[in-house]
Amino acid sequence: MKILFVGDVFGTEGRRILRRGLRRLRREHAPDLVIVNGENAAAGAGLTPETAEEILHAGADAITTGNHVWDKKEIVPFLERHDRVLRPANYPDPAPGGGVCLVRTADGTSVAVINLMGRVFLNDVDDPFRALDAILAELDGRARVVVVDFHAEATSEKGAFACYADGRVTAVLGTHTHVPTADERVLPGGTAFITDVGMTGPWDSVIGMDKRVVLERFLTQRPLRLTPASGDVRLCAVLLEADPDSGRALAIRRIALTDDGAPG
Repeated sequence: MKILFVGDVFGTEGRRILRRGLRRLRREHAPDLVIVNGENAAAGAGLTPETAEEILHAGADAITTGNHVWDKKEIVPFLERHDRVLRPANYPDPAPGGGVCLVRTADGTSVAVINLMGRVFLNDVDDPFRALDAILAELDGRARVVVVDFHAEATSEKGAFACYADGRVTAVLGTHTHVPTADERVLPGGTAFITDVGMTGPWDSVIGMDKRVVLERFLTQRPLRLTPASGDVRLCAVLLEADPDSGRALAIRRIALTDDGAPG
């Protein structure tokens, strides 16, 4: 089976290229499941019910998020109603919504999507390593194919988490830093891993934001309001191939599209 995972969708431009890009990628690769990280979909920080619906309508089967999930307060009741729009599962209880969902593909294969967040340089959330243990115990074999969006800052934490999960999940896909890494591989136990999938949004920017404002903030140390950029829009994703019977990953491939549809 094939699973397409799209990295952090950033603002209006990210949502626009997502709509176009998913149509093309579905034609070219025929993925059985599409997962999209949408935590920056609303003006570069957070997710709203409207932007979540737009991503689902574009073809996402599940949406993951990260540390910006709470930036738009109106998303809270939406998370409670929609079990395929996730927040990191290791936010301390009680937290609205859920961090795990089960999705059935057209052929009936059950796929578990897990959203977890790292703790190095990020919010003080519960231990993601032990949270994974608890989630897998609770799943109790209900899905052999398990995809984890590990939203984290430090490459060391992402790599350590992937090693910890190797052989127990199908994939550990890093998000958050908006910069795609070139270390995609299948680990010895059969888990696909990449440190960061990258950003779907404007690359003529500083991780999505208008570079002029970012530079002024650095140069003046004034807390100027950041605004999303608009130039050189690209889509970053990975395509997984997995054995639905064993849950082992067979391959992982990076995908990048520019705004005109050419490879990035």
